[in-house]
Amino acid sequence: PATRLGLPGMIVTLRYPFSTTTISASTSTPIGILHRRSSIMASPSASDDIENLSLSAKDLFEKSFEPTTNEVTFTTVAPGRVNLIGEHTDYTGGFVLPLAIDYSTVIYGSGQLEESDSVEVDYSFVSVLKPEEVEHGKLTPENEPPSSTEGAWKWYVIGVIAQYLKDIPDATKSMTLKLAIAGNVPLGAGLSSSASLEVAVARFLECVTNKSISPKERALRCQKAENEWCQSPCGIMDQYVSSAGAKGSLLLIDCTSVEYELCQMKQPNTIALVVTNSNVKHDIAGGEYPVRVAQCKTATEALQKLYGDKISTLRSAKMEQVEGAKDFMDELIYRRAKHVVAENGRTLAAKEALEAGDWKKLGQLMNESHASMRYDYETSCEEIDILVELAQGCDGVYGARLTGGGFGGCTVTLVEAAKVEGLLAYLKAKYKEKTGKKCDCFSTSPGDGARVLN
Repeated sequence: PATRLGLPGMIVTLRYPFSTTTISASTSTPIGILHRRSSIMASPSASDDIENLSLSAKDLFEKSFEPTTNEVTFTTVAPGRVNLIGEHTDYTGGFVLPLAIDYSTVIYGSGQLEESDSVEVDYSFVSVLKPEEVEHGKLTPENEPPSSTEGAWKWYVIGVIAQYLKDIPDATKSMTLKLAIAGNVPLGAGLSSSASLEVAVARFLECVTNKSISPKERALRCQKAENEWCQSPCGIMDQYVSSAGAKGSLLLIDCTSVEYELCQMKQPNTIALVVTNSNVKHDIAGGEYPVRVAQCKTATEALQKLYGDKISTLRSAKMEQVEGAKDFMDELIYRRAKHVVAENGRTLAAKEALEAGDWKKLGQLMNESHASMRYDYETSCEEIDILVELAQGCDGVYGARLTGGGFGGCTVTLVEAAKVEGLLAYLKAKYKEKTGKKCDCFSTSPGDGARVLN
């Protein structure tokens, strides 16, 4: 904020998932790693943000690695995401309705294929967050996921590399990678910083191997990397929208068939989506997220005892079946199943409302979704509930809810476009007043998915 205001002599240190810097208000250092639209003041465009991230990654690469002969470099980018509705449904085969956002991870680096007697990747990578720490290692098909994810962030990179070993051409059999990583997706905010990193790495590897991979296949590989190498039982949503996002469209993803369709807002200029970061952090791999996955499995097993093969996942259950099985489940397990089954219905209804421009209906569905996550799925927290209630009571707002894995993170609000500035100012002031914490707010619209910049 100091650099935006131009206050002379002010020193600000900023930290995001893979980016950190200390700058003064008079410096010419690129500010692309700043939160976009974190206040009601003007902000750079998405293309400016990406360009600045690319410059940061390139600068880090040149400082961290010695140049080699015939070195070929690539630059790839993959976005974070916001889920409009459909929360904690992806790992039970349900429906989700996310959009790719401007916050992204950029990778600048080099990759070379070389002759070898065996398949092997010699990798080195570094992030702007810790420019003094370059990770080195070798990976072969014999390597297995770690028993511990200490130093967790590196496994997101290594796990994805492991999924692409099979794409190394037989004529070469080895690969040398040098990667520099910069990003501005807030860590632990429920905007999928991990998926953004994974998909950016995957897209980079496709450049090196000259292998054409569909967005679906890329997402599945990245999901497997996170499940196995980071010990996080995530569903497919985050990686899928980061891989397949399309400017101007949300994605309705069917997590059973793993197919999607693009959904466009009717009259998008009249409506806006505002994302608010509570600045309460969460770690889905080590927290309550795996517990919810296990609870959904227990609920599925209880339904299967009554209804047999008709129930393969909670996606295939109807609400009357959940009610019919209530006496055969613990109260807690019943509420988990109730949320997931109802949320699938809300997501399909939200898609219709979105395309029809029925903002009142869409807002109602978002409000119902939050209430369900708060009371039935219990993934909200005090700060998130405050933000949602503040937004819901603000002029021009149709609906608001927790977005992402929960236990902190962000909210998403559907609001009249003309009321955005007032909403941002109101949320920032009232949240500070009620919690003593700052929140970061920005308006967003659907952006592109993973792509090659250079």
